[in-house]
Amino acid sequence: MDSVDSLFSGSDSLCILCRGAKLLCGKDRCPVLIKFYSSVKVKPLTDSLNIDGSSPPGVFVGRIGYPYVSVGPLIPPSHGDTTLLDTPEMWIGRSIDDIVDFRSQLVRGKHLVHIRDLESSHIIEATREMALCSSPIDVEAEFLKKPSARLVLDDEVQPFGPTAPLKKIDVGNTRFDQKMEKAYCDTDLKAKEAVLSLYKDGTLVSSIQKAFSVGAFGEGKARRFVPTRWSITAVDSMVGAHLMEKMKDFPLINEYLVFESWQLDNRFVVLMMPRAWSYELIEAWYPNTVWNPFGKEVAIMSSSEGFEGRTTYAEIGGCYYAARLAVNEYLVKERRQARVVILREAHPGYIMPVGVWNVRENVRAALKTQPGKFPSLDEAFKYISTRLVIPKERWIKESTVLKETLFQRGLEDFFGR
Repeated sequence: MDSVDSLFSGSDSLCILCRGAKLLCGKDRCPVLIKFYSSVKVKPLTDSLNIDGSSPPGVFVGRIGYPYVSVGPLIPPSHGDTTLLDTPEMWIGRSIDDIVDFRSQLVRGKHLVHIRDLESSHIIEATREMALCSSPIDVEAEFLKKPSARLVLDDEVQPFGPTAPLKKIDVGNTRFDQKMEKAYCDTDLKAKEAVLSLYKDGTLVSSIQKAFSVGAFGEGKARRFVPTRWSITAVDSMVGAHLMEKMKDFPLINEYLVFESWQLDNRFVVLMMPRAWSYELIEAWYPNTVWNPFGKEVAIMSSSEGFEGRTTYAEIGGCYYAARLAVNEYLVKERRQARVVILREAHPGYIMPVGVWNVRENVRAALKTQPGKFPSLDEAFKYISTRLVIPKERWIKESTVLKETLFQRGLEDFFGR
């Protein structure tokens, strides 16, 4: 049996001293061991140079070495309906153990290629075909060496299982998603237009992100591979920005709305205010959480934008764009405009990051619930203070949008709504 050491690289020396037994990091459970025990379950099935299974379908494009990237499929050592393993839209309500189990089953094959070399091998062509499929597809893969596991902690992408360089790959009968295939075949269609068209037609965001990453969209020679973590944010940003422009033409909401969702020891509160659009995501990471492992105090960071949007990449990263997409989906559906602040408390039970999807789907889930309705910001925050631990004064201190709402008058104050 592999040692825990073989499951992660570049970790802090504290982990080496702890070995998951002393919990020196302060967490209730060791994220390294969660991944380890999950991988042990599938180790007998991946202890081979060959794997045969039904891909969800799943693909992954790495970013290390860019513009040369590792491209390949995600394959579980089992057959049947494996859709759940790589469809984050289905994961709300699942535990971290469940999610790690899903992802640990997916063996990642790697094939090094230049981002513009889209037709260099059968492996590349097969991987792209998989990203266009609408249902699980049978795959046989042969590796140059046995798949090995390591713990990957990344707040942008979902965890994944063992990895190995590919020697060859054979894909069964492909069943392309017709809308995805149409976008792929149209080499005069810009990538952004393809993304927005597919989204409008009801294609899952996660499916669009996969196809985007394998260079399935865009004009002719402009197509290229896009690292998975970049493709996730690119699609979230494009769709969110498109919806946002539509939303700005709608009238303001009439009252203060508060939505909430609690998952994986994350508490999300979405506050909507009857003001012209601006947006902010504020994240509070408690001590002993993955991005504040040794802190003594709650660490808070935020990113925001005004009515005209922002021109620089959000400090918080991909979570900002994932949440922005979700709130604009809601506002466009309701044909309303609002000022939005999302408050997130990540508590110690959130022991390892599981990907940007966690923010997008939590905000979506929150916005499917009946909101609390309040006549003023003060009344809204009285309720919020019963749901979150951090007091109102701290949120306001860390916020750009809340300060502007409290201390600056807008056009709506002069001309009404």
